[in-house]
Amino acid sequence: MRVLIAADKFKGSLTAAQVAQRLTAGLRRAAPRAPVASVPVADGGDGTVDAAVMAGFDRREIRVTGPVGKPVTAAYALRNGAAVVEMAEASGLRHLPVGGFAPLTATSYGTGEVLHAALDAGARSIALGVGGSATTDGGTGMLAALGARFLDASGAPIGPGGAALARLAKADLSGLDPRLAEADLVLASDVDNPLLGPKGAAAVYGPQKGASPKEVDILEDALRHYARTCGALGTDEESGVEEPGAGAAGGLGFGALTALRARFRPGVEVMLDLLGFGEALAGADLVITGEGSLDDQTLHGKAPAGVASRARARGLPVIAVCGRLSLDPASLKAIGIHRAYALTELEPDVPRCLAQAGPLLERVAARIARDFLPV
Repeated sequence: MRVLIAADKFKGSLTAAQVAQRLTAGLRRAAPRAPVASVPVADGGDGTVDAAVMAGFDRREIRVTGPVGKPVTAAYALRNGAAVVEMAEASGLRHLPVGGFAPLTATSYGTGEVLHAALDAGARSIALGVGGSATTDGGTGMLAALGARFLDASGAPIGPGGAALARLAKADLSGLDPRLAEADLVLASDVDNPLLGPKGAAAVYGPQKGASPKEVDILEDALRHYARTCGALGTDEESGVEEPGAGAAGGLGFGALTALRARFRPGVEVMLDLLGFGEALAGADLVITGEGSLDDQTLHGKAPAGVASRARARGLPVIAVCGRLSLDPASLKAIGIHRAYALTELEPDVPRCLAQAGPLLERVAARIARDFLPV
C-alpha cells in the first residue's frame, strides 16, 4: 500500500515537517516495503509559510514592525508570482514578550509590510493566512502599511491597536497601493466568524489575546464604530461585518475583505491547492493526517478535516494521529476519519507527552503499520 502523510504541526512540540519525518521513520521500520510520501499541510495559521517552503516555494525574510512596535523578522513564501503570507510571522502572538499581551494596542502593521514586500517581489496572487494573530485592530495597521490613513477629528493618525478605533473620524483609503487592485488576494482562514457580536472578533478571540471582559467590551465598541465610520455598518448591521471571515485575526479579515477586496476561502483548501495535495493524493492508497489536538475545532475547517474530505471524495481510507483526542468515533467518521491514534494513549502525562512527541509518533506509526499495512 502506498501511504501519503498529510499532517499539520503538533503545536508546541513538532512542525508539520517533523511530524511527517517521525511518522515516516516509524512506518518504514515496521513495514520496510511500504512506499511513503508526505505533504506537510497547514490551514493558514502558524506553519503556513514553512509548509509552502517544503512544497518548493522560495523563503523570503524581511524586517517588519511587530505587534507591539518592535522590529521582528518575518518570512513569506514565493513561487512563480504566487505568494504565501502568514500573518503570525509579522503580527502573531509569538512575537509578544512573555506575559506581555497587548489586546488594546497590538498592531497588524507588519502584516501590511509583508504584503508590500510580496508585491515588490512580483507577487500577483497572494494567499494571506491569518491564524495566530496578536491583534484586534480590524486590519487598520495592515491597511496603513499599504497606504491607507485612519484619522481622528483633528486630522491626526489615531495610533495603533483596536482601542484607538474609538477615536476614528475618517478612513481614507485613497492612498492604498494601486497594485492591490490587480492582485488576486485570498483570505485563507480556519474560522468564519463575523466581525461583531457574540461570535465576533472581540468576544471570541479577544480573551485568547489577553483581553479582560472590560477590554472585550472596549474592543467590541471600537470595532463597531470602525465599521460604521467605514460605511460598512447600516442600521441593520449588513454588509462586510457579517461576511464569513470578517472576524478572523481580530477583524483583519474585515479590512482585507472590504478595503482590499479579498476573497474568503477556508485556509486548508487554499493550502492544499497550493501544496499540490491533489497530485500527491492520486498516488495514495492510505492517508495519514493529524494535528496536536483532535477536538471540536477540528470539525470546523482545520487541516485534518480538509485532508479527510478530499481523501474521502476519492474513496481513500484516512487515519489520524494526534497528541490528544476528544472526538468520539462517530464524529471522526462524519468527517471521513476511519480511526485516530493519540499519543496520550502511550504517555498519559501531558508534559512528558509534549517533550517526547517525536519518539511517541514513531511508536504510533508502527502500530498503524501493524494494523493497516502488509509487512
